[in-house]
Amino acid sequence: MLCLVPLLLLAAGAKVVAHDELITFIIHVHPHENRKTWYESFLPDEGRLVHAYHHIASGFAAQLTPEELDEMSTMPGFVSAVPDQTYTPHTPQFLGLDVIQGNVSDGGVERGAGVIIGIIDTGVFPFHPSFSDAGGMPPPPSKWAGRCEFNNNGSSVACNNKLIGARSFVSRSNGTIIPLDDSGHGTHAASTAAGAAVPGANVLGQGLGVATGMAPRAHLAAYKVCHELFCRGSDVLAGIDAAVADGCDVVSVSLAGPQSPSHKDPVAIGTFGAMQKGVFVSMAAGNFGPSTRSLRNEAPWALTVAASTMDRSIRSTVRLGNGLSFHGETAYQPDGSSSAFFPLVYADASGNPLAELCGTGSLDGMDVKGKIVLCEYWSGPGGNNTRIMKGAVVKNAGGAGMIVLNNFTLGYSTLAEPHVLPASHIDYPASLAIMSYLNSTANPVVQIVFGGTVLGTSPAPSIAFFSSRGPSVQDPGILKPDITGPGVNVLAAWPFKVGPTDQTLSGVSGGGPTFNFLPGTSISTAHLSGIAAIIKSKYPDWSPAAIKSAIMTTADVTDRSGNPILDEKHQPADWFATGAGHVNPESVMTCESGSLKRKRKEKERRNRKTEAAKASTSSKAGAEV
Repeated sequence: MLCLVPLLLLAAGAKVVAHDELITFIIHVHPHENRKTWYESFLPDEGRLVHAYHHIASGFAAQLTPEELDEMSTMPGFVSAVPDQTYTPHTPQFLGLDVIQGNVSDGGVERGAGVIIGIIDTGVFPFHPSFSDAGGMPPPPSKWAGRCEFNNNGSSVACNNKLIGARSFVSRSNGTIIPLDDSGHGTHAASTAAGAAVPGANVLGQGLGVATGMAPRAHLAAYKVCHELFCRGSDVLAGIDAAVADGCDVVSVSLAGPQSPSHKDPVAIGTFGAMQKGVFVSMAAGNFGPSTRSLRNEAPWALTVAASTMDRSIRSTVRLGNGLSFHGETAYQPDGSSSAFFPLVYADASGNPLAELCGTGSLDGMDVKGKIVLCEYWSGPGGNNTRIMKGAVVKNAGGAGMIVLNNFTLGYSTLAEPHVLPASHIDYPASLAIMSYLNSTANPVVQIVFGGTVLGTSPAPSIAFFSSRGPSVQDPGILKPDITGPGVNVLAAWPFKVGPTDQTLSGVSGGGPTFNFLPGTSISTAHLSGIAAIIKSKYPDWSPAAIKSAIMTTADVTDRSGNPILDEKHQPADWFATGAGHVNPESVMTCESGSLKRKRKEKERRNRKTEAAKASTSSKAGAEV
């Protein structure tokens, strides 16, 4: 009778509620044997339940009015409630995903074998070769209990022994959205963590090589919790709950929500439940840097990952008419580009306040035809004017090219993006020099020279400007982030064509599968998820805490040259930027953390004592005979 009382109490005062009066809340209640009936007993009528959580939390998500929530809070069994919150896989103005859509050794080729990684993200594009099971990929472990929902009827037509499952927890008015990736973010993250080897991978001819995830022999399961880069905390929690129930060993959460105390953060509570079940969780630090206290995902039981650069540049050099040259980056480097100099212009001279940002319509009436236009990096009001959009504005106005300028905050960070015209993203010192040249020269001219893929650049790794910094706002006694991993210009699978092309699906209209460079702590998180899978495969008995300890205590605290790791301004980065340091997968696989080493030595001592005792007993028995 206890579970029926709340239902009767609410039903007695039931009234018709308009849909626009309803707010989604995540409700935590005391555990009960019959969870579904127990959860429903709190609700005023049918159709209010959004998600029921069974494995990582005791509670549910439901649509309620504030008055109904107040009444519910007085019921026996009620614990707490928080409004549903929005999470993002990346800051939209930073990535521009709404517009244009490694290698680790463990002594063999079985990196991640037998381990299942759950990707909590925007879904997946299952037909990309990064998710092929060719080459002898074994079936998933017998514990796997998930399913493939691409046809909305449980059919596994799009899944195989690599991509073993895909589910969606996002709904709309006409039904559940299938787990197909509509932004590219989840596809990129999944292939970064555990994509199969794909020879000849490149982005518009750049970064050519074999694309492979960190753990290419691990199995993947995709959980779509975001639609068009919009993610609800209730859906995220449902995805994690399902991943744990399905048998995932590692859960990768490349999302960032608001800063909340752990006991009020539904995702933090959910990941705690996952950890209790023996599931390792890695989470993005967020792309809200470089400000201090900008960190997200602060829960101490999860691995919080910052982002760094690599020693690879997709080079485009800016040469001024005065002989000075500056290296920048772009992924689009067309063959046969002119080596001639072009007039250089800065759009703010038009008087339009958005012109320096090269916003939509800001170049109307300004003569930029056949000229190279300087555009500020920032997106401007609304955050919907990405660098690729800026290039489209310049191109549509007749511009010959674009140079993206950094400000002081961005420092030396540059991005290789698939622009739609010749372009170069340059660092802050170069931006100052170019502006000085522009302002001191009557007829300034410039050329952009493409240098292709350059390896061995330095300093590397260095902290990316966008990578969120500690200390933790909610738990200042806990050092966060935990670790740093590659998160700038990372090449991985992509569902759409990129650059100055139509946005058709990858491989559909010729040209082979598409890859893309992406930056973000989402991508560094995917790297660490794959590395965690490798560790779990080699040491299956290790707990999530042991894996986290091994990753952190074997991290590099210097760059590849043996110098301190630098931040985006080329100043020594502090612990609130790097965490324990930069991940070193080889050290993780060959070295033990301090706590694990102590446990191993203690076990060896016990074994020696046992063997000595057996030998002594045997010796005495022989003497008696």
